Amino acid sequence: MSLTSLSAVEQSRKLQAGEVSAVDLARAYLDRIDEHNPGVGAFLRYDAERALTAARHIDERRKAGEPLGPLAGVPVAVKDILAEQGERTTCASRMLEEFRAPYDSTVIARLKAADAVLLGRLNMDEFAMGGSTENSALGKTSNPWDLKCSPGGSSGGSAAAVAADFAPLTIGTDTGGSIRQPAAFCGITGMKPTYGRVSRFGLVAFASSLDQVGPMARSAEDLALLYGAIAGHDPQDSTSLNQPIGDLSTISQPLKGLRIGYAKEHFAAGLDGEVDEAVRTALKVYEALGATLVEVSLPHSKYAVATYYVIAPCEASSNLARYDGVHYGYRSDVAKITAELSAQRAALEEAGERRAAEDLDTPLVRMYRQSRSEAFGPEVKRRIMLGTYALSAGYYDAYYLKALKVRRLIRQDFDKVFEQVDVLAGPTTATPAFELGSLVDDPLAMYLVDLYTVSANLAGVPAMSLPCGFSKSGLPIGLQLQAKPLAEETLLRAAYMYQNETEWHLQRPAL
Repeated sequence: MSLTSLSAVEQSRKLQAGEVSAVDLARAYLDRIDEHNPGVGAFLRYDAERALTAARHIDERRKAGEPLGPLAGVPVAVKDILAEQGERTTCASRMLEEFRAPYDSTVIARLKAADAVLLGRLNMDEFAMGGSTENSALGKTSNPWDLKCSPGGSSGGSAAAVAADFAPLTIGTDTGGSIRQPAAFCGITGMKPTYGRVSRFGLVAFASSLDQVGPMARSAEDLALLYGAIAGHDPQDSTSLNQPIGDLSTISQPLKGLRIGYAKEHFAAGLDGEVDEAVRTALKVYEALGATLVEVSLPHSKYAVATYYVIAPCEASSNLARYDGVHYGYRSDVAKITAELSAQRAALEEAGERRAAEDLDTPLVRMYRQSRSEAFGPEVKRRIMLGTYALSAGYYDAYYLKALKVRRLIRQDFDKVFEQVDVLAGPTTATPAFELGSLVDDPLAMYLVDLYTVSANLAGVPAMSLPCGFSKSGLPIGLQLQAKPLAEETLLRAAYMYQNETEWHLQRPAL
């Protein structure tokens, strides 16, 4: 068995036992990345020498008997949206293509403190806006199960890297399903923790009340290893929760008397037949393990996508206002802009259009406009315009305020459901992965890919996706589990129970 086919937990045990070195493990992954990343495109950048140097240092410390962190020698790759001191943090955007962070985000600092070997940076939709990773300005990512298909998004690079055995553990972010949807499309396991569980300090913001950092891996057991290293209170993040993360060493213990709810709204029209069958079969596995199945209702879930696509763009339009070529990001050629304005003004004056000449932009205003126009991609511009419109005078109450009220009703639905059940189960996505390019010209259809995932972000509850089958065309299908706030331990134990009885999470694509 190759080193890259071992789970992260198995790798950690072998490293601790001295059966394998961190250098050998890192080299095995780097060789695989060299061979297959040109076809998959999961990594935007990786630095072999830096990774091997870090691995060599860990081997030396282990040999010297020094205490090491929980991820000592285990390779980890990171979505390119978390700041790392001195390293490029592009958000897959031309706007930040040359930006180098002056400090470490808390998640990166904790990975380093845990002695993980950082392999490189993973592709994503620009500023995490998208569901297919096709909005990346810096490269294309394919689904390792079928290179013609999307890996999902926005953490498509993170999901594809695990599926392709480029890394045993990756970091993603989830604003409306961006960990769970690509996890489902790529046949891996991914978790969006409770809002506030993992620090967002150093995370480039998309929608601040929805963004959450989370782990991605093959199994719940590997997720727990990574989650334990990055979760916990951070005084640098005012939204960080000062609550214990639970005993993750017990996730192999089955949950007794587990009550699993399934929402009737999640099995309505629009759900693919093969996904429906795979999810219902997964529910029967839980029933055979002693769980009680309870039909529940989330009556306001039908408003979730519309609510999300008001709140998220509003927050994006505010957060991305800082990228203007002065405070942050790409700047257009000022000399060229000044020359063009002078020529336009002269032409207008010569034509007798003095009023039009007076109304021309100043060089500063033109530089703001042109920098944003040249550096942002179409989807980012679309969301900025949506958010700016919804927040404008006369429309705030009609759109943004109303969306906040509906968000409260959605959260109340979850509160009522979790009075009846421990875990809510259902499909992660309505269909398996779609072909690249098939939804690019239909933004509404692309937004509906988030149908089953956005509610968890609006409610702030933890949720995860794990593999539960394959379509006839060989594409993975995901089962979504959700739990009440701060119940990540319950989610991980429930997922472990299922994966202990099935082998979907052990399947690997042939590259």
